[in-house]
Formats: sequence, C-alpha cells, structure tokens
Amino acid sequence: MTKVITTVEDMQSISKYYKCLGKSVGFIPTMGALHDGHLKIMQQSVKENDITVISIFVNPLQFGPNEDLDAYPRQLDKDVVAVEKIDVDYVFHPSVNEMYPDELGIDLKVGYLAEVLEGAQRPGHFEGVVTVVNKLFNIVSPDSAYFGKKDAQQLAIVKKMVKDFNHPINIIGVDIVREDDGLAKSSRNVYLTAEERNEAIHLNKSLQLACQLYHEGERHSDLIIKQMTSYLNKHISGKIDKIGIYSYPDLVQQTVIQGQVFISLAVKFSKARLIDNIII
Repeated sequence: MTKVITTVEDMQSISKYYKCLGKSVGFIPTMGALHDGHLKIMQQSVKENDITVISIFVNPLQFGPNEDLDAYPRQLDKDVVAVEKIDVDYVFHPSVNEMYPDELGIDLKVGYLAEVLEGAQRPGHFEGVVTVVNKLFNIVSPDSAYFGKKDAQQLAIVKKMVKDFNHPINIIGVDIVREDDGLAKSSRNVYLTAEERNEAIHLNKSLQLACQLYHEGERHSDLIIKQMTSYLNKHISGKIDKIGIYSYPDLVQQTVIQGQVFISLAVKFSKARLIDNIII
C-alpha cells in the first residue's frame, strides 16, 4: 500500500533506511494532477528500482506573478489512488511551509540554458525548478530520477545541474506520452475548451511537418519555422508564443541544422499555455 509522507524528517529517515539495506530508490518529482504520462514514468521506476518515491508538491517558486499557481489543479486523494495501482511505495506530499520554513538565503541561478524558450518566456521559472529539485534530491536521496521529455528544456537543465553539483543520481528521460490523436498529455489540458481541445492536435501535427521537412533535406531553421507557423495559423485560434530550433541538450539556437536538434513550440489558448517538442 502506498504511504503518504508529509515531513522532510520522515522522508529522509525512510530513504536512509532503504539505503542501509542496499535498496535502490527511484524518484519522480511532480506537482500532482497526475495523468498517464506521469504514470508511465512511474511504471518505469517501479520496474527498475526496489523502491519508488514520487513527490506531489505545487512549487510556488516556479510560478510567475501572472501564472496559474492558485488555479493549478490539486487532487491528492485521486492521485494516491492512481499510484497505488502501479505499486508506487511512497508519496512525499509536504506543505509549502515544510519545504520553505524560512526565507531562502541562497539563490540558485541557471545560466545560458534558461535564457531561451521557456526560460525567456517565464523569467525565474527555472531558478524555481532547480531550487525545488535540489531540495527534493537532498531529501529523497534517489539513485535514479525520472523526468518526461515533454519538458525537454527542463530535462536538459536538470542534467546539467546534476553534473555541475555532483549529485550521485542517474537522470532518466522518458518519452512523451500522447493521447490517441497526438496531443501531448498535460495537466493543463483540462483548461481547454472543447473547440480548443480539437485544435490542440495540430501542435503535434506541426512538429510532424517539421520532421517531414527535415527528412526531405531541409536544414534552414527559418524555413521550417515559417512552414510550422503558417500551418498553425490556419488550424488554431490560439496564439503562437514561440517556435524555436536548438541543438540538444546544449540549447544553442540553430540557423542551419546540424546534429541532434530540439524543435519546440508553445501556444497560448484562452486559459492554457501548451508546450510540445520533438527531438531529431
């Protein structure tokens, strides 16, 4: 049976106990409102580790002043029922006061990796992410931590943070889980109107168009972005926030595509900002 842990002290004690027994611990940080994408990541951890811990914590540090912190869906009981079915061992669900009992006296600064894409659109967001992930890593002490590739920029930043700060943790990226019609699963999809939900399938279709152009030999980023923009403007009512093509994982903007690249887009609908990407 899945156990819910609410204090840092208890979670650290549990982790130390399993470490003493030589057990491997897998960890998935989340903000709750779990969907099939989260559950797929957790199933991989359950398969690969003796113990799996997830966190459910809506981290205020990664929300900007005009973002949806208060409205972000919170459904702990439903989430616990979902993870019990896939044999997750522990849910770490601290309060904000438990995680941040005092004003932080030390700030973490993300460098160039946060100066593009989501980092440029949401100043301070990734500083909030690395702060909470650092804290969670120190609390849970996992052997492996799992992150979805839908947030590919976040994954690149976490991997760099682990390397730079010598965390003895294996960071594992898990492929995007999609609905049958191709929409990337996201907790924010519930904010879409029925019409917007039908339109949202075109985000992935625009990425597939980019992939097709690439495989047909196109290497000029501006031409691929122009075609994606034209396609989206014909098929969605939402506003395109950003389409970018960057090397991956070092996130250098590409004028002419070379090597592995990350094609990313963000679209703002009436009450939801959706992101999606493809790595080719």
